[in-house]
Amino acid sequence: MADNVAVEYVVGFRDDVRAEFGATSVSLTSPVSTFEIRLPQGALRDAVALLTSDLVPVDKALEGLGPAERVQFERLLERIGRLLVRGVLIGGRELLRIEYTAYDAAPQPAVVRPDDLLRLSGFALCRRRSGTLVLESPLAKVRVLLVHRTARDLVASLGTVRSVEDLTESAGGDLTPAQVRVLVGLLAGAGFVDLSSPGEDFAEDEDPTLRQWDFHDLLFHSRIRSGRFDEPLGGVFPHRGKIAPRAAVKPPPEGPSVALYRPSLEDVTRHDPGLTAALEGRRSFRGYGEQPLTAEQIGEFLYRVARVRTHFVPAPDDEPGGEMVSRPYPTGGSAFELELYLTIERCSGLDQGIYYYDPVGHRLVLVNDAPRDRRAMLEVASVSTSREADPDILVTMTSRFQRLSWKYSGIAYATTLRHTGVLYQTMYLVATAMGMAPCGLGIGNADMSARVLGLDYLQESSVGDFILGSRPPGDPGIWDQEQGWKWVNDPEWGAWAGSILGGP
Repeated sequence: MADNVAVEYVVGFRDDVRAEFGATSVSLTSPVSTFEIRLPQGALRDAVALLTSDLVPVDKALEGLGPAERVQFERLLERIGRLLVRGVLIGGRELLRIEYTAYDAAPQPAVVRPDDLLRLSGFALCRRRSGTLVLESPLAKVRVLLVHRTARDLVASLGTVRSVEDLTESAGGDLTPAQVRVLVGLLAGAGFVDLSSPGEDFAEDEDPTLRQWDFHDLLFHSRIRSGRFDEPLGGVFPHRGKIAPRAAVKPPPEGPSVALYRPSLEDVTRHDPGLTAALEGRRSFRGYGEQPLTAEQIGEFLYRVARVRTHFVPAPDDEPGGEMVSRPYPTGGSAFELELYLTIERCSGLDQGIYYYDPVGHRLVLVNDAPRDRRAMLEVASVSTSREADPDILVTMTSRFQRLSWKYSGIAYATTLRHTGVLYQTMYLVATAMGMAPCGLGIGNADMSARVLGLDYLQESSVGDFILGSRPPGDPGIWDQEQGWKWVNDPEWGAWAGSILGGP
């Protein structure tokens, strides 16, 4: 440690861990797992029992253990690392507590020199958790609880580039320069603080990989896959018995409605080009034919893409949450939380306006007929195509978020994005098979669309957008080698698909 600063560690079980002592074993239960240790009566069991009360110095827990038992105890602490919290005392005061969020976490303090420059990592975040301000990062495999005001002030000071001298001054006499170096070294070693020697760039600025990660993207990646985060993940039903689940079928809004054309299976299969033709002939179009799509085509498209096919309602005495539906595309847990809204600008047989698609009644319900709102929705869609498209029809996909989060912990939003991608592909294939001009969009305005559609942003708002129109004539159905495309692995399948779909 810097200048021989004394650092003392205390250890104990985390607040969310429950220890139950049986006759010959100890069961340790956390929110995500249960760990059972064979541990008969004796000094080693007594040392584990010490960890259930308050944080104790490691040396105290080792008292009364023989050499072999000490080795066993230290190995046990390694095995149950994610169930423990480790307090860090500097100058006799507990400043930090550290919780491991990954099984292989083994942070080592970084060496901080007196002339180093320091700043908080651009990927670090502070939030409230269990009544304490905590420091987390997708680059770190630990969570740091800032239990002392001095530690909180130090972290706040690192919002700008600081020297050890700066940090010592801002501590107002609470820390010596050597203690600052030790404390910051602990945070840097864990991945929360970025270091730079005089005349050199900060490590994060030099790393081309990190520079290409946005903060929210890397945080999202670290939280929706297991490995670096220690909270429950998956279908754990976190709100069962506390909050009623959302209905599988959304009650349609009030308003004028338009019954849609229902295609027959015979008509569809008679004219359908086949899966391979749709896959190989799929293209994104940002221009449209002279004649618009018709209401009949929209009816067939929505029927094939998103209608409710079956509805399962559990018996009144069954456990809540079992209501399910089936639509043509797949979703996790048969949740089908996505809803469709159509902004119609140009469609033969349908008036301009913004409509909700009722997937049970197979109809469009008018939710907004204000021209200004219609143009605002279409303007955002056009901007998403770099203004190549002036959309005829915009399909806005919204998510009823709590339909998923009632069941799934940690992955609810990620799952709704996966479902959105599935629905994009389904729309592409159906539109291609029907000879339409489809295009999925990458950018939308969730706040504006919630207002225009009359939705609560936190309960249901947009997660995807898709534009449709009539297919322009002359699509070649193939990539033009003269434009620089290199043909690989039978691209002529696309030419074949183009001929099947009506291209030249």
